[in-house]
Amino acid sequence: MKQAVLRVSGKPAERGQQDGKRLRLEEYLKYDDRTDSQYELVAGELVAIPPESPKNVQISLFLLVNFLKFIPVNRLSNKVEIVVAGSRATTRIPDLIVLTDELATALEGATRSTITLDMPPPALVVEVVSPGKANEDRDYRYKRSEYAARGIAEYWIVDPQTNAVTLLILVDGFYEETRFAGNSAIASTIFPDLQLTVEQVLNAGESNVGKEDR
Repeated sequence: MKQAVLRVSGKPAERGQQDGKRLRLEEYLKYDDRTDSQYELVAGELVAIPPESPKNVQISLFLLVNFLKFIPVNRLSNKVEIVVAGSRATTRIPDLIVLTDELATALEGATRSTITLDMPPPALVVEVVSPGKANEDRDYRYKRSEYAARGIAEYWIVDPQTNAVTLLILVDGFYEETRFAGNSAIASTIFPDLQLTVEQVLNAGESNVGKEDR
């Protein structure tokens, strides 16, 4: 997922807010610049999220369709944001998120799709890495520690640049890492019956199109 830091300006949610001011979580949750732009809050700073590449969108949708074979649609989202632990307010919007039953219930009736710190953690999050070192650092380093601290049991880093999927399983508060590539089947603890190879995920199923009709 690509991001760009944006100083607070333009049409802030609260009259009198100054450019460059760091937002508290409560201010961010009320923020509205009257556009369709999407933001994350990172250490109190608004970070704009540009539209994903078609490739990244296809990968996310391919995984969503395959996850739906095992769980109902109310347990999946590509729009839910999560407040992660930290000394300064930070939120993330994963490319794909799998909710637990308890978390899905907690979000029912909510006016905003935000997983707050008083809610249970998701079961699994997926990030599809965009090109560039800043994006790599964000998904491999910063989000890794944030998601572990938030107690998310499983974290997938899907990387089209390296043609690999890094699977992180939470054990005693830290992630244990396994890297899959090529025709290796991804061994998920959340979806033990899932039968997908890295190649299938990175091709978003395109290599299988038409094969069943032959």
